[in-house]
Amino acid sequence: MFLCILKSTVSHNSHPKAGFEPDTASLREKVILNRGEKWRILKNITIISFAFMVQFTAFQGTANLQSSINATDGLGTVSLSAIYAALVVSCIFLPTLIIRKLTAKWTLVFSMLCYAPYIAFQLFPRFYTLVPAGILVGLGAAPMWASKATYLTQVGQVYAKITEQAVDAIIVRFFGFFFLAWQTAELWGNLISSLVLSSGAHGGGSSSSSVNNTITAEDLQFCGANFCVHRVNGHSNLERPPEHEIFEISMIYLSCILAAVAIIAIFLDPLKRYGEKRKGSQSAQELSGMQLLSATFRQMKKPNQQLLIPITVFIGMEQAFIGADFTQAYVSCALGIHQIGFVMICFGVVNAVCSILFGSVMKYIGRTPIIVLGAVVHFTLISVELFWRPSPDNPLIFYAMSGLWGVGDAVWQTQINGLYGLLFRRNKEAAFSNYRLWESAGFVIAYAYATTLCARMKLYILLAVLTLGCMGYVIVEILYRRKQRKLKRQEKDEFDKKEKEKEAEASKIGVDSNASGLPVPVEETDDELDDLEEDIIKSKWVNGRAV
Repeated sequence: MFLCILKSTVSHNSHPKAGFEPDTASLREKVILNRGEKWRILKNITIISFAFMVQFTAFQGTANLQSSINATDGLGTVSLSAIYAALVVSCIFLPTLIIRKLTAKWTLVFSMLCYAPYIAFQLFPRFYTLVPAGILVGLGAAPMWASKATYLTQVGQVYAKITEQAVDAIIVRFFGFFFLAWQTAELWGNLISSLVLSSGAHGGGSSSSSVNNTITAEDLQFCGANFCVHRVNGHSNLERPPEHEIFEISMIYLSCILAAVAIIAIFLDPLKRYGEKRKGSQSAQELSGMQLLSATFRQMKKPNQQLLIPITVFIGMEQAFIGADFTQAYVSCALGIHQIGFVMICFGVVNAVCSILFGSVMKYIGRTPIIVLGAVVHFTLISVELFWRPSPDNPLIFYAMSGLWGVGDAVWQTQINGLYGLLFRRNKEAAFSNYRLWESAGFVIAYAYATTLCARMKLYILLAVLTLGCMGYVIVEILYRRKQRKLKRQEKDEFDKKEKEKEAEASKIGVDSNASGLPVPVEETDDELDDLEEDIIKSKWVNGRAV
């Protein structure tokens, strides 16, 4: 079992648990807000979302082509596997150490630069170039995603305080907006690749039908669920595009990486403005490696974290399937490589729209109906793909399947991220890095058997993991709601107790609260009110000045 070495946030309330020392004044970092801060927060959310969109325009566009343009000996899939294997290892050591040294903003800058060599080496694809470059991407990805999630959650808590809204709804809404921008990267990245490939010789120089006419019935029978990598040598639709087209695509994508880095470095406000080292956070302390490791083990021992592992692994596996297996076994095999981008644009657009939609409607209908929708969509799609025989005569089906897969992915990306932020508010960096850890494990698992298993067996595995993940989520939801009911009862009982104490305080001295029937305190967990609110100070305005 892999564990992320991360800093956990020390719990703090008026009655600290045994073994926890009260916060010291030196660690208290007040967050002073003025009436215009809410707009500045929205500006920062927009900047970080736009930068990730530009960054992943390059990476997603490149990744979606890997299993097809670098199909020889499975090079493209192996390089993707190296990325996520390195990401798992990165989660163990790097996020906390880098964020602590560089802060969240500059961790983003440093990590985003790690993607550049992988894009550049598409011009010279070899195992000794793409695999090391993929490892570098993985090492940078864990700190990047941990920093992003920490930033969104922290400013979401501040925004909820100053606007007097529910914290969980704000966090989900911010993640929804982020994934709206992030998922549009599928549109731009795939549009770039499709336009370049379709305009050249690889696209036939005319309509796609000129290419499709070369596909034989024998080739088509090995597409879809029957697709196996080791049985498609010489397939007419899986030949590598001309080098000048690869060069043009790579240069465009490399420019996107550099632009994203510049956007974060120049325009994003440091998280310190919103209490990066607020009281009780171990980011305010210098911890040894063993202390960080101990904090990680504590996070992994939490029942909610363990129950969410299967669904988090499934999120990685379903993304790996749509990006590698669906594009190769269904789209490339039946339509041709030059059609991958157009089909995946549908996935990206629907995913982006649903991300912002689900983030907004969650406060009206709750989280559960949305997650049920995602589960039903993916169960249905996987079942259909087991029996569907792809054919170039019915291209609209490819777009429909891709778009519906985007609906399901949007559910998991927004709701499960938001659930992590809600359940582990005091340990958000550890929690979000664990999210990336297990999501990456899903990618690694999917890519590990990509060149050995046929598509049909991959679909069966997806069904099994999705079933297990849904079971874990249901248990988490039940436990969370039960906890909320206990907290409400405790608040009511404590209020009644205080009223009675006013009338008979003397008679209650020395009486055991348990024996007298008074409520037993509910054990403190991460889903309670975050103590960041105690450090948020709303400034008053006198003669146009904040005081």
